[in-house]
Amino acid sequence: MRGGTQLDNILRKSLAGLDVAVLPDTSEISGFLVKTWKDLAFLAIKKKGFFSAALSGGHTPRDFYRTLSEDKEAALWEKTHIFLADERYVPLSHPDSNYRMISETLLSGVPIPPRNIHQVPVNAPDAASAAEKYDSHLKTFFGLPPHTFPRFDLILLGMGEDGHTASLFPETTALHETEKLSTVVQVGGKKHDRITLTLPLINNAAAIVFLVMGEEKSAAVKRVVEDRDASLPAARVKPRDGKLLFVLDGGAASRLSSGTLKQPEL
Repeated sequence: MRGGTQLDNILRKSLAGLDVAVLPDTSEISGFLVKTWKDLAFLAIKKKGFFSAALSGGHTPRDFYRTLSEDKEAALWEKTHIFLADERYVPLSHPDSNYRMISETLLSGVPIPPRNIHQVPVNAPDAASAAEKYDSHLKTFFGLPPHTFPRFDLILLGMGEDGHTASLFPETTALHETEKLSTVVQVGGKKHDRITLTLPLINNAAAIVFLVMGEEKSAAVKRVVEDRDASLPAARVKPRDGKLLFVLDGGAASRLSSGTLKQPEL
C-alpha cells in the first residue's frame, strides 16, 4: 500500500475540491473501480478486520459488479460485508429488486459467506417496518452507541436525471432525516415504496464513489459537481471526514468545464 490507495492518489490531485475521474468506456470504468474496491477492502481488513460496503442498484453498475465477480480471492470475500444503499419494497426475487440484481451480477459469483450479505428485510409487513428493521440491524452489526452513525468503508452511489441518489429524491421528507440510519420513501409516480440509507449515515462514510454514465445525466452532473445545487439530493452528499469521488463516462461529463476534469492514474 506504499503511496496510498488508488483513491488516495486521485484525491491528492483534486482541483478546487472537485474529485472527478473520467474514463472512456465501461471496461475501463469497471477495471478502475475493481482496483479501487480492492485497495479500500484490503486496507480496511488490515486495519480493523473487515470491509463494509453499501451498494446501489440500477443498470449503471452492472458491468462493474460482473467484472468484480471475476475475482474469487477468498481472503477478500470472507472479510467483506455487503449492504444495500437502498431497496424497493418488493420480494427479493422480484425483477425490480436491487438485491436480486446485485446477487445475480456479483454475489452469486464470489465466495462470500451468506452471513456477510445484509439484505433489507423486505419480508416485513410494510416498507416502514422494513426500514425500522434495517435501521436496527445496522446498529447491531456496527455496535453503535446511541445517536451515532456507522462508518462504511465504501458507499457506491448512482445518480438519476433528477439528481436523486440511493432513494433520496428531490423534495421528499427523507432528505431532512437527521437521526435514523434508514428510512422509508414514498414518491408519487413510482411503482414501489423504497427503503434508503439516510444522508447523515452516507456522509459518515470513509469513501463515497458516485458512478454515473450517460449523456442524459450530464445536466444533473453539472448541477451537482460544479454548481453544488443543494436542491438535488446528490449535491447533499458531502462526507464529513471522508473521500468523495465521481467516476464518469464521457457522456455524463460532457457539460463539465475542462478545469474540473482529470484522468485517474490506473
